[in-house]
Amino acid sequence: MSQTLPSAGAGTATHTGTPKKAALASFLGSAVEYYDFFIFGSAAALIFPTVFFPSADANAAIMSFATFGFAYIARPVGAVILGHFGDRVGRQKVLMFTLVLMGASTFLIGCLPDFNTVGWWAPALLVLARLCQGLSAAGEQAGASSMTLEHAPDNRRSFFTSWTLTGTQGGQILAALVFIPVLALPDEIKYGIGWRIPFWLSAVVVVVAFFIRRTLHEPPAFAEAQKSAQISKLPVADLLKGHWRDVLRVICCAFIAAVSTVFGTLAISYAKTVAGVDGTTTLWLVVGANLVALGTQPLFGMLADKIGRKPVYIYGALASAVLTPLFLLSLESGSVPLMFLAAIGMFSCGYAAANAVWPSFYAEMFSTRVRFSGLAIGTQLGFLMAGFAPAIVAAMGGIKPGGWVQISIFTAVICVIAAVSAMTAKESYKTPTKELGLK
Repeated sequence: MSQTLPSAGAGTATHTGTPKKAALASFLGSAVEYYDFFIFGSAAALIFPTVFFPSADANAAIMSFATFGFAYIARPVGAVILGHFGDRVGRQKVLMFTLVLMGASTFLIGCLPDFNTVGWWAPALLVLARLCQGLSAAGEQAGASSMTLEHAPDNRRSFFTSWTLTGTQGGQILAALVFIPVLALPDEIKYGIGWRIPFWLSAVVVVVAFFIRRTLHEPPAFAEAQKSAQISKLPVADLLKGHWRDVLRVICCAFIAAVSTVFGTLAISYAKTVAGVDGTTTLWLVVGANLVALGTQPLFGMLADKIGRKPVYIYGALASAVLTPLFLLSLESGSVPLMFLAAIGMFSCGYAAANAVWPSFYAEMFSTRVRFSGLAIGTQLGFLMAGFAPAIVAAMGGIKPGGWVQISIFTAVICVIAAVSAMTAKESYKTPTKELGLK
């Protein structure tokens, strides 16, 4: 990492769960969760059309991308369930559950039989495991962001919470690095046991993260709410009664996550199918851009603590819209250095701004009583767009010659929606944590 987490500053509660520890636990937990989540995305683009669907089916790629999107169907359901318990029994307990569920689901994917063995049962079982992944992911970012924000000093909330999303970049880097040697294997090994190894390896990293996360305490804001009997009995009901506008705002803002799936999943398929770029090169593009984002995202978080959430977020959304077509055209250029430059520009210097800021920006719209539920439900409904973006754009012809136009238009539309929605929000970077979300 290019940044080091500083010690807690003024305004930090004297609780054993310090802001630094909370941010580190969120980083590592998110890295593990999204390692699991992103290896599925890489496999959906490069492996699953061959393994889990009839080899002669021309729509195998679209069906494979659809399995990627099925997790996003489970995520709103998981958001309601996990949000309820996150606001009722605590952030830490729910985060432990999501970690174990994600790890078990990912390991089992590596054990599934292929289409040639059990026919259509193979993709059916794949979808079931993917739904469990989605259920887990629904609570991960919301819980980690809520916990970190509530541990952080008032004037550094965006910086500390940015590490939750920086953890997802670490997970994506690890996923890509694990898949690169798999792609170099002979086809009979790659499509046999080779692709399964990254899924099985998730068991190792889950055990490590489990022991790190289990030592984290509940944040002071939640602990105080428990002591004073301020815990909501029905968080979702209270959320919809007092914060329904904020939920709608977060849903629309969360469309921005589709930029990540366009970059990390759809562009891989586009580069391979249209531009003839081998899968190893495109995965290295993902690794390079995410490595740079490990440094830029904390910086964007620091900037948002200085000038506000809205300007940094809006910049990230609009920059993504402008830079996406340049990135896609670079894939057709044949110049690997140009591809890396465009990837870093789009992802690390554009999208990373919105990605770093949204955990604090969205979470600060809600009070402690309903923060987990509001953040989880709002983001997961919005993330449906991200989940099905590859399948939607592929069906529109986005992975055919000239498809960069469809991909660029789609990305621009969702980015503008996110930016406009952000403009309607209140600026909250100067509001004390205990006053957030209060009308």
